[in-house]
Amino acid sequence: MAWHRSDELSRRLAEMPGVGPIGACLLAIKITDPRRFASGRMCAAWIGLTAKDHSTAGKQKLGGITRAGDETLCCVLVVGATAHIQQVKRGRAKPSPWLADLLQRKPAKLAAVALANKTARIAWKIMVSGECYDPARGAIAAAARPVQASNGEDAMTAA
Repeated sequence: MAWHRSDELSRRLAEMPGVGPIGACLLAIKITDPRRFASGRMCAAWIGLTAKDHSTAGKQKLGGITRAGDETLCCVLVVGATAHIQQVKRGRAKPSPWLADLLQRKPAKLAAVALANKTARIAWKIMVSGECYDPARGAIAAAARPVQASNGEDAMTAA
């Protein structure tokens, strides 16, 4: 806890839902140079939070998450995501629109891995940019995106 309190990056990472002091310390310690990853997706893959690829003959088929990557960091992120989902289900935390939609469509364990993947991507962005976590940023970006009609036009143009 003393190291967590003294490290500015660890404190910024702990502001994210599902990432406590232990997860924040692990992220800060294990990912020493986040710029070596081209994107948050590459960082999440390095941690081991991506689906196993069973594709062949042009047909894409994804399986469960692989065992590759940092097992400790992967486990801590999934456990943190599971705890956040439990708080949402009990009404103690407000879910993002993305998480609420995902929980309606998918089982809680699958949603926890997806949330852990998203958490890793957001953590990468925080580490690279030096910004603080902003929970409203994702909701604003989703609201600003135009809704696509079935023929590819904007919904506003199609109406």
